[in-house]
Amino acid sequence: MTDNRIGKMHFRRMDEGSRADFKVMQRVHEQHLANLPDLLLGMLNSLNADDAYPVDRLTHSLQAATRAYRDGKDEEYVVCCLLHDVCESLAPFNHGEVIAAILRPFISEANHWMLAKHGIFQTYFYGEQLGIDKNQREQYRSSLHYERTVEFTARYDEVSFDRDYPSEPLATFAPMVRRVLTKQWSPPGA
Repeated sequence: MTDNRIGKMHFRRMDEGSRADFKVMQRVHEQHLANLPDLLLGMLNSLNADDAYPVDRLTHSLQAATRAYRDGKDEEYVVCCLLHDVCESLAPFNHGEVIAAILRPFISEANHWMLAKHGIFQTYFYGEQLGIDKNQREQYRSSLHYERTVEFTARYDEVSFDRDYPSEPLATFAPMVRRVLTKQWSPPGA
C-alpha cells in the first residue's frame, strides 16, 4: 500500500507524464523497496501452514539458513538460504528464478545464479523417484557457479527437513534480510 502523502500521478499515458508525476513514481518505488523486507518476511512466515512436508516450509527455510549461518557463510548467502523457497507457492515450477529475479538488485551474480538454478540441482536428490533425470544439473557443469549450487543444495537445502534440527528463530534472520535488501545497489548493466 502506498502512502497518500507522497502525492498522485495524473497522466492517462506515461508519455504524457510530467516531471512531477515521475517524481511521485520515484517516491512510490522507493516506498515499495522500503517495504520489500517486510513483504518477503511475511511471505516466508506464511509458509508455516504447509504441513505436507516432514516439516513446514518455514521450518525448512529456517533450517537451511541456520545451517549456513552456523557454517559461517556471509550474510547475503544466509539470506538467500532463508528466502530460496519463498516463491514456491506462486511459481512451483520456477520458484528459484522468481526469487532470484526479486533479489537480483541486492545480491551477487553467484548467489543470483545459485537461486535461479537450485530447483534443477535439487532434482539430483529425488529425480529418480519421479522419473526425472537426476543429472539435469550436468548441463551447467561449465558454469563458474556450478559447485556453489551443488554445495547449497547438498549442505543446506536437501537436508533441511529434519524435525529434530534446532533452528534459529526468524527473528535471528530478519535484521539480515533488512540489511541485504536495503544496501545500495545499481541496476544490472548500469
